[in-house]
Amino acid sequence: MSQNAPAHFSLLVVDDEPDLRTLYELTLLREGYDVETAGSVEEALLHLKDRSYSAVITDMRLPDGSGLDLLTKLEQGSRREKAIVITAYGSAENAVEALKAGAYDYLTKPVDLRQFRSVVASALGRAPQSAPTVVPSNLPSSGGAAPAAIRSGRETARVAPPDLTRGAAPRVTPPADALAPALRRLSGQSAAMQQVRSLIEKVARSMAPVLVQGESGTGKELVARAIHDVSPRAGQPFIAVNCGAIPEHLLEAEFFGYRKGAFTGATEDRDGFFQAAHGGTLFLDEIGDLPLAMQSKLLRVIQERSVRPIGAVTEAPINVRVLSATHKDLANELQAGNFRQDLFYRLNVIQIRVPPLRERADDLAPISAALLERIARDAGVSPTPTLSREAFARLANHPFPGNVRELENLLHRAVALSGGDVIAGEDLGLEDEVFVETDHAELDARIAEAVAAAAPGSEPSLPSDLVSHLDAVERDILTRSLERHRFNRTAAGASLGLSLRQMRYRMARLGVVVAGADSGD
Repeated sequence: MSQNAPAHFSLLVVDDEPDLRTLYELTLLREGYDVETAGSVEEALLHLKDRSYSAVITDMRLPDGSGLDLLTKLEQGSRREKAIVITAYGSAENAVEALKAGAYDYLTKPVDLRQFRSVVASALGRAPQSAPTVVPSNLPSSGGAAPAAIRSGRETARVAPPDLTRGAAPRVTPPADALAPALRRLSGQSAAMQQVRSLIEKVARSMAPVLVQGESGTGKELVARAIHDVSPRAGQPFIAVNCGAIPEHLLEAEFFGYRKGAFTGATEDRDGFFQAAHGGTLFLDEIGDLPLAMQSKLLRVIQERSVRPIGAVTEAPINVRVLSATHKDLANELQAGNFRQDLFYRLNVIQIRVPPLRERADDLAPISAALLERIARDAGVSPTPTLSREAFARLANHPFPGNVRELENLLHRAVALSGGDVIAGEDLGLEDEVFVETDHAELDARIAEAVAAAAPGSEPSLPSDLVSHLDAVERDILTRSLERHRFNRTAAGASLGLSLRQMRYRMARLGVVVAGADSGD
């Protein structure tokens, strides 16, 4: 055993090929690990019955089952072992299934031994004992320190040709008391936000790609940063990229970097976003805005885990966890031919939906308090201003199409305009919402369109009393919306494009009654 092994790690290697099993065992023993081996699912389960391990490394195809069977057993037993799955080359579906089943990471055959050591070390939160590193020179224009890059020299299994699929940098596990602040930044105690925080804690443990979905201004980047901050990669770079803000002709250079002389103006080597995020997390915001040509190149990098800068002749391995986000419905984008199906399945291994503010009205007060505290601190204002009853009522009646970002902008303005410690209603800049007849006409037109579209391909029958018919349709829509939003009139009205005042008017006119409505929402 290696003398400089910093801690005792025990590994279970499962593979039905004796030569490969021996090769993996010898490689791991050189790294200072305690290694046991098994040749089948049944034999591995016997080992797991007798003791626990730091990690389980298993081939996907075994004589009496598959690596997924072992993952299922680990999950059912609530065991703490990290799982690494080895799949056949080109079996993208198996890799995605393994990640969905709870695998920390996967390797593809033929296995590169340097890569093998690095992935195991990454799973255990330590640096490989024999993996030399160097520091690259240049940084991308987005800023941030360049992480360590692994030398191109590598040791390859004698039973297979060399493979450049990924590199890995050591993970740094943050102390336990540092995990709470990352989640506390996601204000609110509604059921929706508690579910988001729970998902973040679960997905942070693995390398599985995560797609964060939600409307503009809901805090998708905050969720991505929380995933990074509570993961073992917290000590490594977090690079956030707005895909829609980069000109199309610069996308490849910004993402993958370039070499000196690759094109006019390339006067020096420069790394791209992937190299800058090496060992850490790359967050691709508004992924739905990428053009199809760039989607194809991005897919290859994610699959091969290597990058070839513009002007370079060889690819360099990278170890990056990819998180992505979009406000678009990517399923619709697939149908429209605007987004690649294979890339979607690669990115959408785990999905986290960030609810809009109107669906978590109960969180408005704590979110406002947290934002006011931060705004006051940044502006040097003391004590922190508070909202008057009238100001909070105006916020509660507002539909917030811009979500938390819009709320933050309103509170910034209010802090600047208010002359004291209490923010008045007029400081928010929200005009009183006055109901006008054009709003009736607009919704009535929507209802009429819905009625006409209810029976496609057939001629709908004409009602004998149009007013009563439309009232009945509108009453049904209001009732269903209230039920969907647990009879919260503010949220139900916002989902239909109505303010609380407009919602109350229509409910009164149509006789829609909600128990306890007089007490407010």
